[in-house]
Amino acid sequence: MGIFDKIKSAFRKNSFAEPIVSIKTSREFDDIVTASTKEYARDNKNFWEAKVNGLAVYTEVVANWADKKKIAFIIYCVGDISEYNKNRRSFSSADPGRQANEIRQAYVTQLLRTKLIIDDEDLDQLVNAFSQNKKWDWATVNQWPIGPLLNQLVRQYGKSPLSPRMIGTLTGLKNNLSGIKDYSYEKERLKLIEKIDQLIFSASAAPDEVKPTLFLGEDRFSAFANQIIQSLTIGERQIWYKLIAKASKASGSKPSNKYLQESKDLFKELGVDKFKVVVNKWFVFVVDLKEVTTVHSQTYDNRVYNYSTSTFLSTVNVEAIKGFVWMCANFHDSTTLANLARLAERSYKKMPGVGPAAAAIGNACIYALYKSKGLDGIGHLSRLKLRIKQYNTQQAIEKYIHDAAKEQGVTTHQIEDMAVDDFKLINGARQFQFENFVCNLEITGTGKSEIRWFKDNGAEQKSVPAAIKDKEAGRLKKIKEIQKQVDQATLAQRDRIDRMFRADRKLDYQHFDAFFLKHGLMNFLTGKIIWTFKQEDNTTSSCLVNGKWLKNNDEEFIPDEGAEISLWHPALVSVNEVSQWREFLIRHQIQQPLKQAYREVYLLTEAELNTRSYSNRMAAHVLKQHQFNMLAKTRGWKYGLIGAYDNGVDNGTAEIPLPEYGLKGQYWVNEVNADDAFNDTGIWNYVTTDQVRFVRASDGEVVNLIDVPVLALSEVLRDIDLFVGVASIGNDPNWQDSGGITALNGYWASYSFGDLSELAKNRKELLSNLVPRLKIGKVASVQDKFLVVKGKLRTYKIHIGSTNILMEPNDQYLCIVPDRSQKSMTEGIFLPFEGDSGLSVILSKAFLLADDDKITDTTITSQINRK
Repeated sequence: MGIFDKIKSAFRKNSFAEPIVSIKTSREFDDIVTASTKEYARDNKNFWEAKVNGLAVYTEVVANWADKKKIAFIIYCVGDISEYNKNRRSFSSADPGRQANEIRQAYVTQLLRTKLIIDDEDLDQLVNAFSQNKKWDWATVNQWPIGPLLNQLVRQYGKSPLSPRMIGTLTGLKNNLSGIKDYSYEKERLKLIEKIDQLIFSASAAPDEVKPTLFLGEDRFSAFANQIIQSLTIGERQIWYKLIAKASKASGSKPSNKYLQESKDLFKELGVDKFKVVVNKWFVFVVDLKEVTTVHSQTYDNRVYNYSTSTFLSTVNVEAIKGFVWMCANFHDSTTLANLARLAERSYKKMPGVGPAAAAIGNACIYALYKSKGLDGIGHLSRLKLRIKQYNTQQAIEKYIHDAAKEQGVTTHQIEDMAVDDFKLINGARQFQFENFVCNLEITGTGKSEIRWFKDNGAEQKSVPAAIKDKEAGRLKKIKEIQKQVDQATLAQRDRIDRMFRADRKLDYQHFDAFFLKHGLMNFLTGKIIWTFKQEDNTTSSCLVNGKWLKNNDEEFIPDEGAEISLWHPALVSVNEVSQWREFLIRHQIQQPLKQAYREVYLLTEAELNTRSYSNRMAAHVLKQHQFNMLAKTRGWKYGLIGAYDNGVDNGTAEIPLPEYGLKGQYWVNEVNADDAFNDTGIWNYVTTDQVRFVRASDGEVVNLIDVPVLALSEVLRDIDLFVGVASIGNDPNWQDSGGITALNGYWASYSFGDLSELAKNRKELLSNLVPRLKIGKVASVQDKFLVVKGKLRTYKIHIGSTNILMEPNDQYLCIVPDRSQKSMTEGIFLPFEGDSGLSVILSKAFLLADDDKITDTTITSQINRK
């Protein structure tokens, strides 16, 4: 007879009805552990987090014991585990002692997860066994399955009174948990304490009495939110206690239908409007909440090291707020949806060394926006897709939009068109009628609008009428909120249209007419864009001017309602046509909301035809990695920061999906590995650039450049030129004086004053036409790669690409860092497109240097006067 058979035989004869006192001397328990270890080892080499529920020793013997005996075995195991941990000599997985210890730990967990009847004495023995080392920290709590133990008590005593002895034991356990100050596990600790409180409360509460449940986290949100709850009537507080208790159990990635229905029943009992008022106050509070940064010092090897940590919300409150966000999936009012969108954006905002501030809340927000009735929530998701930088979140939003489109029976592009809120605007304006006054909200630019006040007789007021401020404060606040949303919407829709260039989207006339031309907000943008109308074999490009469609020769054009419409793109037409459209914009003083007629074009070069599968056009640049990362994600690229340690990726490849063509564009980069050239989180500060490639999305196979569609090639290279044009160290006027890597000074000089990129070539053409018409036209001219300005003291050459400056006669470098807080000196100058900050910098520097004798900034004058 083997050892396992002997164990079974012995335990069939003895039920162990009485608890075992001398646990360590129990040969039977020792034999159970020995047999279980041998059985487990037959099929498993690794004992880490071992499980015993599949072992024959457990199912045929231990599982059939009486509860008292199971509890005795738990206490025996706990004692031996504690003893082993005190005297541990080996961490090897092959150590027999460690293997037996893992089996004991598995039995403690398994038995406390099965149904047990626990009385006063059992609870005393279990808690005392867990407390053997007399020191309560999170390691102690994490080792013992206290949560499953409390769940046993909830099942057994949740609806019946506890004895005074059991209450005393639980109170002692709560005090031990309360004394732990390891905030890394705050959520787990507070949830254990809350479960104990619920058990103790149930012991003396009336049948219908609700336990006062507030937000548990030790943070600023708890103080704010709990104060609001405590200020309510007793009846309302009772319902809020239930709501908070339910929200605090919001686990998982999505709510169940049961969760949504039960929470709906609760807030309907409270009153839907009352519920929305309070939760929106909470959401706004979190949106405006700033993270707290704490600086720490640590001494090692006689050196002091400083590091900082940032905190935003406690983890337990993140879960509770997530629960309330889920509840709002039942709503579709504009205020709640707008606040959910703002909360999502705030939650995904990164904190140093942490990542997104509260990703779980952000994920709940995008779910709630997707589930809300109507299309307003999808409109917010469409905007968030362009605002949020995390690639995984962008993918999740795109999936929600795709699912919503499928439910509506339309494409994702179409549902995004349909979801754009017009805010009741008519041709970009809306009027609000007040007694004796009219308030006029009007879009004035992308991301810009103004509110103007008029009397009934048409006379304009310089400011908000005093009577309106006093009597209509609430309505005035709502108008300002609408203005803010309109500004956000024009920016988001400008960026969405810009991405349509990459997709080469085709529109039928009816859809174009309804969602672009006659849409109160969209028509402000689309009316300044050049569109191509294709009817059978005829293709005509036209722009809307004063309600009429005009060709680039000013000839009127009447579109056919059967036409297919797309964005006009300069890569698909002749150079002559591009020039004609640029002249058209200047002639009609049309400022496009994005670059179209002046859009950079990237066609295959001879070198790229020779290399066939890759382009070196954007290689050998040095970029600031964090700035490159931000730009890439803004344009919809996927990129992982390259790290000097384990938290960076192994290789650097930025990638853009091109689903319309079944392709992906790739831009390869490598770290600049130099001494201390990484930040305090171990991420390299700089990267060098390499090849551009295109691969098939289906299998990753490289595609020859000649087989890449023209628009896909041009738009991908344009994005990359933007990354280089903004993130290159060559654009940093402070590089040589800031202690940058000396070995890179040669690149900095060559880029700062080298050949012009396509972006800079377009800028040069515009400056050539613009400068002669400006105030500085007599002293400024475009020469080769520079805008040359003849000041009173010296002559200056402003590089049209980097915006850096050389001074004649000896090409001495002049460092001028633009002050973005100052009013732009180029305001009022007509430019045919928005968005080129480099062009504005060049013009501002030109205006400043044209009157160099009036400059008072000593950091500039000291350089100019230096010989």
